[in-house]
Amino acid sequence: MRRFVIALGGLACATVALASPAAAYEIDPLTRQPLTDVLTVRVRPQSVAPSAALPADVPGAAVPQATAIAREVVPYSGPHAPGTIIVSTVERRLYLVQPGGEALRYGVGVGRPGFTWGGTQTVTMKREWPDWRPPSEMLRRRPDLPRYMKGGIENPLGARAMYLGNTIYRIHGSNEPETIGTAVSSGCIRMTNEDVTDLYSRVKVGARVVVQR
Repeated sequence: MRRFVIALGGLACATVALASPAAAYEIDPLTRQPLTDVLTVRVRPQSVAPSAALPADVPGAAVPQATAIAREVVPYSGPHAPGTIIVSTVERRLYLVQPGGEALRYGVGVGRPGFTWGGTQTVTMKREWPDWRPPSEMLRRRPDLPRYMKGGIENPLGARAMYLGNTIYRIHGSNEPETIGTAVSSGCIRMTNEDVTDLYSRVKVGARVVVQR
């Protein structure tokens, strides 16, 4: 079953792109240049404790969580109100604006070339361990995909999903944490299961989501 899911990698808005653990810098797959910001975050200690544990119905050891990008609190002086989610596809980071001139910053995976998008949406629905039904656009590209996959640790949507407007896009977890910080998805914003569980606990339905290209 695991081999099947890896073969699907990237299809629920994701494609496998393994990073070399020996590399000092993570390499941008588009420009082939080092992503120095990733190195900066990697060497910092994690400064934000998770506010929500992973679900008790799945053993923590079975949930892929590893990431080279630490979640942290950063200064924020932009125009968006607390509770707003800002996704920078160039940085491959997601910011959750907090009161007091701060934001929580998470590493994310974003759309690969040809699948990037931008604009403002709202969180219209939240789901824990969501089922996966590939959208018709994806099925046209890959008619061999399953029409339905039950939620769980093998599901490409991971532990949590937040659905954006009436689009096919989601902010969701991933069973391929090695792809966080890369541009490999079909347009969805992917996070580690640990980070998406934390974000899910902080975000309400109706929250504003600004995706910047």
